Amino acid sequence: MKKSLLLLLAMLLSISILVVACGGDEEEPADTDTDTDEQDADGGDEDADGDADEEEEVSQEDAPQGGSVTYGYTQPFAGVFDIAHYGGQDDAIALGIMTEGLVDTDDELLPEPNLATWDEDGTTITFHIEEGVYWHNGEELTAEDMAYAWQVIAHPDYTGTRQSNVAMIVGAQEVMDLEDYDAEATHELEGVTIVDDHTLEVEVVAEAPNTLSNLWTNPIPKAHYEGIAVADLEESDEVRRNPVGLGPFEVANIVPGEQVEFTAYEDYWKGRPNLDEVIYRIIDGEMAGELIQQGEVDLIDLPPSQAVDLEGVEGVTLEEIEALSYSYIGFKLGHWDGEQNVMDNDKFADKNVRHAFAHAIDRQGIIDAFSEGYGTVINAPESVISWAYPDESTLNQYEYDPERAMELLDEAGFEDVTGDGFRENSDGEEFTVNFMAMSGTDIAEPRATYIVQNLQDVGINAQLQDGQLFEFNLFYDLVEEDDADIDLFMGAWGLAADPDPTGLWRTNDFWNFPRWVNEESEELIERGLSEEAMDIDYRAEVYQEWHQLVNEELPLIPLNSPVDVYAINSEVGGITVGVRDATDDAHLWYREQ
Repeated sequence: MKKSLLLLLAMLLSISILVVACGGDEEEPADTDTDTDEQDADGGDEDADGDADEEEEVSQEDAPQGGSVTYGYTQPFAGVFDIAHYGGQDDAIALGIMTEGLVDTDDELLPEPNLATWDEDGTTITFHIEEGVYWHNGEELTAEDMAYAWQVIAHPDYTGTRQSNVAMIVGAQEVMDLEDYDAEATHELEGVTIVDDHTLEVEVVAEAPNTLSNLWTNPIPKAHYEGIAVADLEESDEVRRNPVGLGPFEVANIVPGEQVEFTAYEDYWKGRPNLDEVIYRIIDGEMAGELIQQGEVDLIDLPPSQAVDLEGVEGVTLEEIEALSYSYIGFKLGHWDGEQNVMDNDKFADKNVRHAFAHAIDRQGIIDAFSEGYGTVINAPESVISWAYPDESTLNQYEYDPERAMELLDEAGFEDVTGDGFRENSDGEEFTVNFMAMSGTDIAEPRATYIVQNLQDVGINAQLQDGQLFEFNLFYDLVEEDDADIDLFMGAWGLAADPDPTGLWRTNDFWNFPRWVNEESEELIERGLSEEAMDIDYRAEVYQEWHQLVNEELPLIPLNSPVDVYAINSEVGGITVGVRDATDDAHLWYREQ
């Protein structure tokens, strides 16, 4: 499957765990230091000291007009500026500035109207789209654009990763499975009915507790893509060089991988933005703190290690928020065969070996040393702000315990038989482990080195893969391709509001990067979407069981549920810091003149 990053963030990624701007409650891979994906939550009005922001809100009408704001990010963007095809947080930020969807997410992480309202009647949802909303090419948003998005994602030649977000539509799976089809055309879906220009009905195969959260609700511009085959969309000029959106700012210029320049869209449906311009700029992560002080960047999600140096600095405001994301260390348990995950890597087949690795890694030490204490150690792959986060008292804690780690390795037959300080496996073969991590910030290398040292301390011959760190997009290229050299990898997911693990954890989920296959997991995930699960208490119990299973089988080592810290130029106002990024309501941003 072709990758189009970018992760949870991070996150993705759906767990009906991306993206907000990214829509469909999709998960997304996230930078391990700036985790984020796809919604906003309460808490964005807290400064770095936890005090309520005393600055009074400024209405759009009273805000200063004109000026420019620069939003910084520390990883080169892939440049896939289409909501149905992008893959990671790098492109999600740009998309959050330039486009939006029919449905948003409220402070309780539940769906709320944005470009549309809706009615639900059993298995049918009727969307009523706002009139007078225009794409940046001047075309009015219609029901055709939403239907077209579903047709593109369901097309057999679709190159993105959102098919699980349309698979519930009646007729969509049949289209996805077509072997004889018109590659140059999209195919109508049986369950979609366009009532008029601003009304459409969609029928799903069965009622589920999270249908609206999982259903893809981000339209794409049908007229703009006219004549382009679905297979060619992702690489087309209309996506990469001349994209159009529905948001407050339109693309004026793109410097690939480095910068996107946006100008105010005069006909934005909520009114002309306060600013004239927004710049999305890729910067050196190690210089992020300096650049915000120098005024080269006005808004950025900082590693806490840099944020603490900005506390009390004149001209800079810090805001923190618990993120809807988590970071982890994944085991490569197998590979993707093109249709499903195959768990065939013997190196970590024994779960007690995986348990040993978890005890060997000082997870609280990682938070203290490299995140200035920001974040919470977790033992389940979920954000602590999710209503489905499990009762920790029911989980294995995997406390930092090198002695226990060594005992487990001994019991599994991994002993140092050569006397070189490192263990061999039960066949007497050298047991080496490649650990893959991302570059991008000043803490990336020392943190990765710290983890490697933790493993070496219990006799595991661990080393950084190829002796280096990897840039965000290359990192996920290799992880997705199951590069043969990868044993362990450090990643992050930005999560969607709904906690359904589908999208990241099922046998046929491409983003199941550990390549974990487990029959009991499949059954529990299905139960979490069953008719009984319409009762949220029942559903919460199912996810408690699922997290206990993952916690015992340990296909990955959960590291932490992070706290994101944003640095904002004090001249800039109107910014809402959310659980994924700070792009919400960009039309309200302003700059004191």
